[in-house]
Amino acid sequence: MTNVCDLTDRKCKPCEGGVPPLEMEEAEKLLKQLEQGWQLADNKISRTFSFKNYYQTMAFVNAIAWVSHREDHHPDMMVGYDWCRVEYMTHAIGGLSENDFICAAKVDMLFKS
Repeated sequence: MTNVCDLTDRKCKPCEGGVPPLEMEEAEKLLKQLEQGWQLADNKISRTFSFKNYYQTMAFVNAIAWVSHREDHHPDMMVGYDWCRVEYMTHAIGGLSENDFICAAKVDMLFKS
């Protein structure tokens, strides 16, 4: 069984389609390995993070951009003054892949630090 340490130690694998999205049962297992706050709905996982001010919010957004670039797997993000909503879905397959959970675990690590 995968745990958060396993997820953060993994690298995303290139996904150009042609593989099925994760089954709901597998997605729910992986979701349990993430920090509380992640929600699974509409073939994606999402979480809203809160901050004290705009500077902290933007620092977090930029850190996510760095991780996303290194993993070559990019979330959709909505940003406000003191919040950021992060959504992962593997667009090439129209659903969730393990890459989404790997990146979500890495985002959790950023938020903790």
